[in-house]
Amino acid sequence: MTDHFPLHNRDSAPDDSKGVLAAMQNKFGFDLNLFGKMATSSKTLKAYIGVNEIFARSSFSPIEQQIVLLTISQYNGCDYCVAAHTTGAQMQSMPESTIRAAAAGEPIVSVELEALRQFTRKMVDQRGVLKEGELEEFLTVGYTPENALEVITGIALKTISNYANHLMDTPIDEAFKDNAPKA
Repeated sequence: MTDHFPLHNRDSAPDDSKGVLAAMQNKFGFDLNLFGKMATSSKTLKAYIGVNEIFARSSFSPIEQQIVLLTISQYNGCDYCVAAHTTGAQMQSMPESTIRAAAAGEPIVSVELEALRQFTRKMVDQRGVLKEGELEEFLTVGYTPENALEVITGIALKTISNYANHLMDTPIDEAFKDNAPKA
């Protein structure tokens, strides 16, 4: 499948994607393979970046955002995103034990972060159809209805990248390799 999705750079990308790749390279300091592969469709690339910018402005703290993104990526089996968000969590000074647990889909010691991980997992696993009391469990630890809806924004974000990475067979960037899930 990778022949259909070349790893573009600013020179090889379709014209509509060149400026986006340049902006992302300036933002991150290097060319992310996800963006290079996704540049095949400037519309998909722009949609992903747009949803990412919205989620980054959510009411969740940066650590909570990484819990949501790691939980979804782990559930969907996206090694690229697990590696990238493990790196992101480290950059937010999240405790290593919390990162390892989230990346492995295991319980987190923090009651609040574990409630967020479980709620996110249930939303993905049950396709948004929660069972009686599951929303209340999430709200009881201090999260809000706004947070519940913002988990859906995180799911939309990771659905784009997780599915795209599976389809495109995106190689993990060198910057994330140390955090790639071990086979």
